[in-house]
Amino acid sequence: MDIYLIRHTQTASDPGLCYGQSDIALAASFAEEMAAVHDKLPEFDEDCLVFSSPLTRCLQLAQTFSDTVTTDQRLQELNFGDWEGQRFDAIDSEVLQHWTDNFVTAAPPNGENFEDLYQRAAEFWQELLASATAPCVALPPASVQSSKAKQVLIITHAGVIRALLANALNLPLANSFQLRIDSGSAHKLRLADDYLYIEYINL
Repeated sequence: MDIYLIRHTQTASDPGLCYGQSDIALAASFAEEMAAVHDKLPEFDEDCLVFSSPLTRCLQLAQTFSDTVTTDQRLQELNFGDWEGQRFDAIDSEVLQHWTDNFVTAAPPNGENFEDLYQRAAEFWQELLASATAPCVALPPASVQSSKAKQVLIITHAGVIRALLANALNLPLANSFQLRIDSGSAHKLRLADDYLYIEYINL
């Protein structure tokens, strides 16, 4: 099974705005950026599965690949809590520095830390991998549906992609931010004979 992790294209937000789970619109250049994403990817089979974060900046891109997109709350970006919609330079510098230095275990007020994001993303990921290798059996209603699809697209956010790659590579979570995840980038993994390969990152 080929799995493509795709980050949404550029947003219309001002630089420096904190907007993890805020539903920010895409930039006016979306059509051109969307075409560039499609150009770097192969043609997909009709039974290709497409999963997306429910946020507009991901869902809008996902719907250009399929009329049948499955949204999953676990694919959302980090919840920044009280910081959502604020500029980073408006947040108390000491508080922000503490979070920056300890983001794996420290959370913004009323938000989540990176470990929280990792756990929910990893839950989705393990369900997906299990569905590809296990016999078709009934799964809980909120789970990824069992399927033998040969191709899977996951349109999501930089934080989730880092978490999924950290899971696949067994990286310490703090090290996952050494992975560059550009807007509109694609990352390909292949599951073959119960082994997960990384074919490319940040295309």
